[in-house]
Amino acid sequence: MRKALFLIAAALAAAGAWWGISHVWRPVVDLAPVERGPAVRAVYATGNVEPVQWARITPLVQGRIEEIFAFENARVAPGELLARLDEAEIRATVKELEARRDYLAHEVERTRALLTKGHGTEKAYELALSEYQQVLAAIAAANARRDHYVLRAPIGGVVLRRDGEIGEVVNTTSVMYWIGQPRPLRIEAEVDEEDIARVAVGQTALIKADAFPGRDIFGTVAEITPKGDPVNKSYRVRVALPDDTPLMIGMTTELNIVVERHEDAALVPETAVQEGRLWTVTDGRATAVQVSVGIHGNGKAEVAAQGGALPDKVIRHPPAGLRPGDKVRLKEGGPG
Repeated sequence: MRKALFLIAAALAAAGAWWGISHVWRPVVDLAPVERGPAVRAVYATGNVEPVQWARITPLVQGRIEEIFAFENARVAPGELLARLDEAEIRATVKELEARRDYLAHEVERTRALLTKGHGTEKAYELALSEYQQVLAAIAAANARRDHYVLRAPIGGVVLRRDGEIGEVVNTTSVMYWIGQPRPLRIEAEVDEEDIARVAVGQTALIKADAFPGRDIFGTVAEITPKGDPVNKSYRVRVALPDDTPLMIGMTTELNIVVERHEDAALVPETAVQEGRLWTVTDGRATAVQVSVGIHGNGKAEVAAQGGALPDKVIRHPPAGLRPGDKVRLKEGGPG
């Protein structure tokens, strides 16, 4: 009798231990709600804000800045004088050439008079005349080069930026002026060649700028250059900005160009989708729902049930090896 009681007690203890172990070792899961909202597929790019109409002005020669006539925010007309470089060297060259011109003009007259009197030769006269014509051409070329020491506005607009001070030496790579219209603005961005086929004129671009954190800024794809850059493997895309944009010329931006958008999509955490299935909990046990996945990114995935309906909540991180019917425990404090 004692032996039988002992065996029954042992069996009960073993059953209790097994129940306790199975209860403790049931995986703990966290549920996330299935949300409804827009699902967006976008192409990422970076770019800089610039005016639609603008120009960079650089000197045509190296020289020292002698005078400055236009400053930031000044409105200038096409051809208006902006700055002048020191012309001392070219003036000296012209003065020297003019002195030689005067001498050769005298030589031409002298050889012509000798030729008329029969004391000179035709060859001497022609040589003097040729040298005189050459120096006239040299003076004309030197005077033309004097224009290179003057900077003028190639277009009408506002001086957006000016670099260089009087006395500073600049060269042909020094941008002294940026001139353009403050509005309208655009963003010139580079899009990877793998993504450019999905980008089209008229698409909306969501814009992020460090100067305006958390602010929704939008633009519209206005131009796509037909030829790409084979070195950087990218295409230039210009995004038009509205006149009331807070962005300023020269700002660096990040863009997400919306290439596809589904307005009322079922959205779940990307981690919830496991081999084409979503998992939920019914009466303490895991159940699976077969789904198809659409647009995904930024931690969210668009899903649609393949037969049946989607649950209201899904397991956020399904444990590896989870099978239909397995017992699970809900995370304490998580959504029930």
